[in-house]
Amino acid sequence: MRVAAEPLSLAYAGPAAEMARDAGALLRAHYERGVATEYKGEVDLVTVADRESEKLLVEQLHAKWPSHGILGEEGTRAQMDGEYRWYIDPLDGTTNFAHGFPAFCVSMGLEHRPVGTPADADGELMAAVIYDPLRDEMFVAEKGQGAYLNGRRMQVSTTATLAESLIATGFPSRKRHGNPNVHFYHEFTLRSHGVRRAGSAALDLAYTACGRLDGYWEFKLNSWDTAAGVLLVREAGGMVTYIDGSRFHLASAEVLATNGKIHAQMIHLFEDMMAGRNLEPIPTPQEFAATRVLHKPGTPPERM
Repeated sequence: MRVAAEPLSLAYAGPAAEMARDAGALLRAHYERGVATEYKGEVDLVTVADRESEKLLVEQLHAKWPSHGILGEEGTRAQMDGEYRWYIDPLDGTTNFAHGFPAFCVSMGLEHRPVGTPADADGELMAAVIYDPLRDEMFVAEKGQGAYLNGRRMQVSTTATLAESLIATGFPSRKRHGNPNVHFYHEFTLRSHGVRRAGSAALDLAYTACGRLDGYWEFKLNSWDTAAGVLLVREAGGMVTYIDGSRFHLASAEVLATNGKIHAQMIHLFEDMMAGRNLEPIPTPQEFAATRVLHKPGTPPERM
């Protein structure tokens, strides 16, 4: 049962939300009966559901807005010189989906690029839709009109310190050996209530927008991963930049999104980490083995 309809005043996000519902229903059907997977790279999965979802979204977007361009994760590159451009991820969280882990979504973000916008410059993010079909949660936003979850206005959290925050990150599906995020993960884990790694960048951004998370960072992303979520966070009162605090761009491979209150604290920790300051060393497996204590049968465990 739907909790509430999306605000009818959302000229772009409203119709797009219904498209996302249709794509979500398709994904849910595939998820419930299981899907065959293929590999785009060594560990980069793609499923029949990804392609069918993208095909459905492209057809409906073209029918509703014939002049709009579309950039899709599964290869769609249509009318890229148009004044309006949709960034769509038809199934964000494919690895989760393929393994039956219930964290994935449909993501759609709309950019307005007025005539004369340089090719290497961003336009304005105008609309956002992120739909979680398993929870029937619809996150929508339109520039200047706020952000909504199932029709109810949402705001970022009010948590004021990193130490009291729950934050999130993600890791790339390819070339993980060249990604240093495990070090950042370690340091943020020590300085917060915890770091979650759910496997869907779009949902992480949506959860930051609605206050379930206080902050989120990730590297090695694409515009279809972030376009919708970035607008959700901004319209919910949050902040989005690079990890050094500089201006976020859609073509960026990194993002830092927070409730705004812990933004400077996270940037400061990134600065310390990249300068090699105030780091807590990670014990090696050999060091852990030397201190490992196992409970022996027949003896009461010691209380910590």
